[in-house]
Amino acid sequence: MFRATSRPLLAAAAIAAAATLAACGASSSPTSSTTGGPPSAAQLAQAQHDLVRFAVCLRSHGVPNVPDPTSPRQFKSYLGNNQSPAAQSAKQTCRRLLPGGGPSNHSTPPPTHAQLATYLAFAHCVRSHGFPRFPDPSSTGELSHEMLANAGINVHLPALRDAADACVGVTHGLLTRAAVARFVAGH
Repeated sequence: MFRATSRPLLAAAAIAAAATLAACGASSSPTSSTTGGPPSAAQLAQAQHDLVRFAVCLRSHGVPNVPDPTSPRQFKSYLGNNQSPAAQSAKQTCRRLLPGGGPSNHSTPPPTHAQLATYLAFAHCVRSHGFPRFPDPSSTGELSHEMLANAGINVHLPALRDAADACVGVTHGLLTRAAVARFVAGH
């Protein structure tokens, strides 16, 4: 059972929760009470619990090496630096676990030139693996089921999944097999 009897422990938990939520883009701190007073032990414990659930959710959705939110600097840095499609998708899926449902503005930044080049390399690789009509991603890095259908490609073909799995290596971690599986499943 969780017992918060130490003021330094409470302070550390408050700092961890506030820093982590700021990293996730939450618009308000879940640890502030409606009266503007200091957070209660229960509020701090709940915020920390929510952050741990968020980290576990990210891991379960194909984002490896997510640090525990007990290290706010490392957690914030990891979330801010991991902009892979798999991480963005997982963050969007898991944000419901954050206090208040997470940030209200959850737009993702446009892909960098290097990311677009990587997505193009992936498309080229899939074409070389037997799908010559596999489309290039859009200028925003998007590749949708509709784009594949318009190219006459059935996303549920095992051969397409095999080709995509074989080509994730050219992305150097930007795309993962888990992300491919989620895409095929429509998530």
